[in-house]
Amino acid sequence: MSVNRYETAVTRYFEAWNATSADERAKAVALAWSEDGSYTDPLADVAGHEALAAVIAGVQEQFPGYVFTPAGPVDGHHDIARFGWELVSADDGSAPVAGSDVITLGEDGRIISVRGFLDRVPASA
Repeated sequence: MSVNRYETAVTRYFEAWNATSADERAKAVALAWSEDGSYTDPLADVAGHEALAAVIAGVQEQFPGYVFTPAGPVDGHHDIARFGWELVSADDGSAPVAGSDVITLGEDGRIISVRGFLDRVPASA
């Protein structure tokens, strides 16, 4: 089975979200997103590599020991793809956060924009 451009983009996206060091994260963000790429969800609206890396670092600080994993297949057409994801604990496998994202790709296969939706979030204390 060959990997298509949508799956490649989503794989790079998850690599960026799961990169744990600042240097690794910066490289992964640059590989996944175009220079002026953006990310928008109910809690964030940022553009550019530095801002993207900062949002990712913030989520990792809030959920230490968790990794983003795909939830189902990637579906794409034209320059748009959608996919589900979960934030999974490496300790016990729980997934308190889940969502779905829609990405737009540039000609080079990097992400131009992400529109994220939170489908499951922890209850507030």
